[in-house]
Amino acid sequence: MRRVIVMEFMTLDGVVQAPGLADEDRSGGFKHGGWHTRYMDDLSMKWVNERISSAGGFLLGRRTYEIFAAYWPKAPREEQALAQPMNDLPKYVASRTLTKPLGWQSSKLLEGDVAQAVAALKREQGGDLLVPGSTQLVRTLVEGHLVDEFEVMVDPVIVGGGKRLFHDDGVLRPLRLVQSRITASGAFIARYEPTVLEAQIPAAERPEQHPPPRARA
Repeated sequence: MRRVIVMEFMTLDGVVQAPGLADEDRSGGFKHGGWHTRYMDDLSMKWVNERISSAGGFLLGRRTYEIFAAYWPKAPREEQALAQPMNDLPKYVASRTLTKPLGWQSSKLLEGDVAQAVAALKREQGGDLLVPGSTQLVRTLVEGHLVDEFEVMVDPVIVGGGKRLFHDDGVLRPLRLVQSRITASGAFIARYEPTVLEAQIPAAERPEQHPPPRARA
């Protein structure tokens, strides 16, 4: 079984839009692109390198795929430690508008229902499937109970608006803290695992319930 791990850079007010570059994603009039870069230090770079290099593949939404496909094949020499796994490892892309074949090497469109396609991938043997960015895809995976772990780096900055990872659907989703670290820049890196509530498990997937045995007279 493969695990799905969501990996995000996040502001203190929960925004994940355009962390790396000023013009990465200006949709909605977002003006603070690149807010994350100043908070990267040795600890956070080590975390990113370890996560990327140990992945078995990537799950990407359409927008994140296009950003990565435009950057990583042309990445400078000093970034090859990240560029090589990003370019070489399998990439599974959720999109209703892209058509195959995809231009970035080792990339494949997920066909049919996205949740069902990812569930099938999880049943395969292999390494973890990493989900960077890709907010719409993450929401679909969360709703389908397909995320095994969230890894977030929360930066000490408030941007006042932008795309957030989770949307307001009124569903309670408790998490368990697995690990946390504080960086020299004042950010913290945390790993969380979902704590599944009975009410959140689709009825068809719940274990069969048997009535308790009757006490003998």
